Amino acid sequence: MQSFLTAQYYAKPDGEDYSGKMFATNRYALQAGFAAGVFDVIMYSHPKGYLPTLSRLAWYAGPAVGMASAFTTATYAATKLRGKDDKLNYAIGSCAAAGVFGAWQRNAVAGWSMCIFFSIAGALKKLSIEEGWRFIPENSLRTRVWGSEKTARNDWTLFPDMEKGWTTGKD
Repeated sequence: MQSFLTAQYYAKPDGEDYSGKMFATNRYALQAGFAAGVFDVIMYSHPKGYLPTLSRLAWYAGPAVGMASAFTTATYAATKLRGKDDKLNYAIGSCAAAGVFGAWQRNAVAGWSMCIFFSIAGALKKLSIEEGWRFIPENSLRTRVWGSEKTARNDWTLFPDMEKGWTTGKD
């Protein structure tokens, strides 16, 4: 049996290992929601005290986990009910996640807009899995050509140093 901490969404085909897929999606959603909450706490809301801070973190992490759970559950159910493993299942799961997003924002138009956006992204992701190409490429293929501003081996000054007029003190 596989550990929940190492569960991956694509380790088994769609329609199998519901709990492993649920844990894998919720793990990433919780991390993203926590990161968004920390950003909000530090940059925007500046709550005073522990309870308001935890409330702001939960404001982002809760719906993120809800969207991941809705996507996983709807995709799993659509795969089981339809008996097919195709892109429509991801679109159904995406619209379920978008419904949670619309309820979170209290805006039906935002929910429908996210349904379209998430469905296109989900269909492209499923297509990438079926055809074997990467939806989001890894950074390992990129090589740094010029370095960065933090490297000490490069001289990033615009003008050369001028001649100094000081002496050692002995004339």
